[in-house]
Amino acid sequence: MIDLDRLARWMDDEGLPGKGEPVEHAFIAGGSQNEIYEIRRGELHAALRIPPPSAPPTRDEGILREWRIIEALDGTDVPHTPAIAACTDPAVLGRTFYLMGFVDGWSPMGLVDHKWPAPFDTDIDARAGLAYQLVEGIALLGNVDWRAKGLDDLGRPDGFHERQVDRWTAFLERIKGRDLPGFDEAAAWLRAHKPIDYIPGLMHGDYQFANVMYRHGAPARLAAIVDWEMGTVGDPKLDLGWVVQSWPDDTTAAEAAESSYVDMYGMPSRAQVLDHYAKVSGRQVDDIDYYIVLAKWKLAVVLEQGFQRAGDDEKLNAFGPIVLQLMQGAADLAATTDYDR
Repeated sequence: MIDLDRLARWMDDEGLPGKGEPVEHAFIAGGSQNEIYEIRRGELHAALRIPPPSAPPTRDEGILREWRIIEALDGTDVPHTPAIAACTDPAVLGRTFYLMGFVDGWSPMGLVDHKWPAPFDTDIDARAGLAYQLVEGIALLGNVDWRAKGLDDLGRPDGFHERQVDRWTAFLERIKGRDLPGFDEAAAWLRAHKPIDYIPGLMHGDYQFANVMYRHGAPARLAAIVDWEMGTVGDPKLDLGWVVQSWPDDTTAAEAAESSYVDMYGMPSRAQVLDHYAKVSGRQVDDIDYYIVLAKWKLAVVLEQGFQRAGDDEKLNAFGPIVLQLMQGAADLAATTDYDR
């Protein structure tokens, strides 16, 4: 629970709107992960993001990392939640937290029965805009001048690709509870290959429909990129690989409607999405197969952690077969691609 009296005093000290008025709050989401509350006070309408009391101390560092990113995005053309204020004093709410502007929009994670809201449920042409806006978000993100925004120490862009296999192999060894067929083959391929070029930039780290919000109505407009837990300075095209690694081969087939946690029927083809990213970002995408192999392989390892600690959690247990599909998909693509760099 949020101590509203302490929060109000801190808000007053920060000079935020609504001094002397009551703080209204409502729980939005959270659990073992970071919690989000809607906060209203006078003319202020915000979202508060904070780790749960049981979270390890490193979660506070992650919250501050998220704050640095959204604060740095102010003044850019990247759709984001406005940065309001951050607090690192545990005497206020017990954990590091921040306030960001409340976004008037909708999340694909809130879809009912797997269906898009109107008009995207029936207007296929409008639905295509959701996909183009999705990749446009990371195209814009990757072009932010992260040095000018004071994010030099956010990540380690030098040697980014050289570290990936060793880092995530070591991570898997710490959590390993079963063999993952295809892991060694894909890892060996990644060690032997590299992208055509590498232009460091801001990346989200877990970019997908689940981590964006759209404005209401058509045409499709991205309202904000959210959930920055894995944000860093690295290779922005890995975000692109993360998006398209599961893109249906044929979005005109009926099966596309059930190929993901969102209805992909009528979406642009993978080639069209890649072309849009290239035009907006100015980056070439001829080496996308490298990023798809890396994305499938890395995502499989990330999800395996959830599966290994699943217990009776139905959602985490569902990761089990997905991990195997992703890892074998990475190995199969590595074995069949003619990408030779």
